[in-house]
Amino acid sequence: MATDSLGQLPGAREGRDPARAIKRGPSRVPPEVIAANQRERLFDALVHTVAEKGYANATVSDICRAAGVTRPAFYALFAGKDDALIATYRHGTDLLFKIMEDAYRDESGWREGARAALRVMLQVLAELPAFATMAVVEIDAAGPHGRIERARMLRRFDRFFAEAPRAADLPMPEELVETIVGGIYATVYRYVAAGRVQDLPALLPTLTYFTLVPFVGREEAALELGIDSPLTGPAKPAECRTGP
Repeated sequence: MATDSLGQLPGAREGRDPARAIKRGPSRVPPEVIAANQRERLFDALVHTVAEKGYANATVSDICRAAGVTRPAFYALFAGKDDALIATYRHGTDLLFKIMEDAYRDESGWREGARAALRVMLQVLAELPAFATMAVVEIDAAGPHGRIERARMLRRFDRFFAEAPRAADLPMPEELVETIVGGIYATVYRYVAAGRVQDLPALLPTLTYFTLVPFVGREEAALELGIDSPLTGPAKPAECRTGP
């Protein structure tokens, strides 16, 4: 996983990170540069504040304080707290999908690519627990707009199934992919909501099995779990196949 990409995700840094402070001096910083800097700081501050207090209890003042940004500057960038959350969510999930897609494309086949995309998703969420809390759990608190954004995000997983094997070249039922993605999301949600974000990478064998089994069959998919198959013989240890 690219460290640079991970570092750009909302919540990877503190809002008041000194490295992003605008230096005062005779040279004039362009307004667009200042605005971009403030937006990034507010993204990070929102993630940490929402993860700590919960979205319902986090205020605009709390977010501004954590970012080191004034309220007028906040409202110059966002219409309000809901707008800021949705913008942060979109920005963060866009970056997460880029990391997943890069991992997917780096592999030689669909099965390997699906496993790699799942691996980096679980690793990113485990390494950035505040982002995981905001993006998986607290997005629900934004009401209808948050649920719409979540539904749009989940549909983006469809791209990882475009090259999946199809039995007898039959068209893939849309409901099948929705069920797989929904099951994975529900499992991740349960872990994040329970404060078990650090345990997410350990789900890789089970979630990979769940993803593969409709396309490669139970015996082949069971190799991801390290289960002996009567057709394929003893499976290799799962960790040997899921490492970086």
